[in-house]
Amino acid sequence: VQLQASGGGLVQAGGSLRISCAASGRTSQISMAWFRQAPGKEREFVAAIRWGNRATRYADSVKGRFTISRDNARNTVYLQMNSLKPEDTAVYYCAADQWSTAYYEQGAWDYWGPGTLVTVSS
Repeated sequence: VQLQASGGGLVQAGGSLRISCAASGRTSQISMAWFRQAPGKEREFVAAIRWGNRATRYADSVKGRFTISRDNARNTVYLQMNSLKPEDTAVYYCAADQWSTAYYEQGAWDYWGPGTLVTVSS
């Protein structure tokens, strides 16, 4: 599975941005997720969406502000980010694999994209 994220950029605090991740290769019944890594910090879970029932999971820090969705026909997952804060500034990475109950851990995902930078100015 190959992943390519896009849509990052610079946005003011309180603004919105949507980033995308296109998957190619063996994408059948694959679940997808977003993680992020801020400067000087460890990579952390943001959101995940399960294949099939499209169940979603969110980190507490983004719940109510971010929405993950997917278009199976396009093999693409989206992350709509609203009410952005400076602390949301990070490189956002998409990940893919079969669903795991440990979806919030990096080790649960075998496939990773190169990341896209989101910068939120105050």
